[in-house]
Amino acid sequence: MATFQEMIGTVIPEKLREIETREQVKILHCVESGSRAWGFESPDSDYDVRFVYVRRPEHYLRLDRPRDVIEWQLDETLDINGWDLQKALRLLHGSNPTLFEWDRSDIVYRSTPEWAGISAAMGRFFSPKAGIYHYLHTARGTLRSYFNGERVKLKKYFYVLRPILACRWILARRTPPPMRFEVLAEACLDRALEPIVAGLLRRKRETPELGTGPRIAALDAYLFASIEELERIVQTLPHEEKGTWEALNGLFLEALHQSWGQPGLTS
Repeated sequence: MATFQEMIGTVIPEKLREIETREQVKILHCVESGSRAWGFESPDSDYDVRFVYVRRPEHYLRLDRPRDVIEWQLDETLDINGWDLQKALRLLHGSNPTLFEWDRSDIVYRSTPEWAGISAAMGRFFSPKAGIYHYLHTARGTLRSYFNGERVKLKKYFYVLRPILACRWILARRTPPPMRFEVLAEACLDRALEPIVAGLLRRKRETPELGTGPRIAALDAYLFASIEELERIVQTLPHEEKGTWEALNGLFLEALHQSWGQPGLTS
């Protein structure tokens, strides 16, 4: 496997140019989105490359449109796929948490002025209630799937703990949570659990496969109690006003105009 610097400096940028050429698109924003972006990657973790792209204006006037996703590569090293800008903006209208994570990743392979305009407007579409429901669903699903016996895949603790901390961040700040696990833990983790979590995190980063181990009683108690608490709280939160479709239509047309320079596209 290439080194991290080779991947982010050469391999992934070359893949993006290849996608643009073959698919006839412009990539507006491209980031790392998985364990490397969260900050608990293993030495052999793959690269979860995610991007938002825009096609030429005439594409959006066709009756026979292709799919609104590009699934480019999936192997032991690279997992590359992206969303069409229209898909991304429709999901933004519903306060899709994944899109907010892509916008906040610290590992950015490419970004553009078009995306900067969209990013600046995204806060108007963030719903704390929708975000908490999303992260709670993620945490509950992992608990149901992996925490059934006396032993557990230890790395799965992070896949429950991070979404719970994301919920706590949203409750406290009413903003999208940061990507980095350590930032969330510093702000939201129970201080009594810090030594346990720090030890697990160190092992995760140093070991290709963290493996299984006995359940950690203190962490288990915190996870299950947190989910019960957050489920009660989220049901009391009010529904928020959404940003308008008109605003999103304007962002879409402006991105088309900036990307391809064709007149008559601005709202």
